[in-house]
Amino acid sequence: MKALFGTLGLLGLLYGCSSGGFLPYAPRSLDSLEITSLVTRASLNTGTPPGLVRAVLMAESDGDPTAISLAGAQGLMQLMPGTAAGCGVADAFDPNQNVKCGAAYLKQLLVRYHGNITLAVAAYNAGPGAVDRYRGVPPYAETQAYVARVISAYQSY
Repeated sequence: MKALFGTLGLLGLLYGCSSGGFLPYAPRSLDSLEITSLVTRASLNTGTPPGLVRAVLMAESDGDPTAISLAGAQGLMQLMPGTAAGCGVADAFDPNQNVKCGAAYLKQLLVRYHGNITLAVAAYNAGPGAVDRYRGVPPYAETQAYVARVISAYQSY
């Protein structure tokens, strides 16, 4: 079968089965209590609002610690390998390490953008370079929809 699809072809096939932007090869969403526990600990450790951490986590992976994006982002908060390495994360699929790093990165973005949640969330999705270049939410449809989804979820928590 590998000869038929090749590694990238199989990944493309798997991606085509998912509407969430991550590969559904082994979906296993955590239950609400597990997510609440992870978010609470990470929020207390980083000073990041728990509702915001939860909103980003759910937008990124829908609670699946095994999620992988086509861009290579991993785990619950979809950490890029460089971001995970910067946090000292040994295993990006470990929920505790992943959420702690994602919350810390989100906190860094909140500080960078002087508490502006919209800009911090846009930077989490598109990168701070894009937010700085456009001096606001980049004009990418994906980022604009992501920001609206996260802000709406945050306001409901």
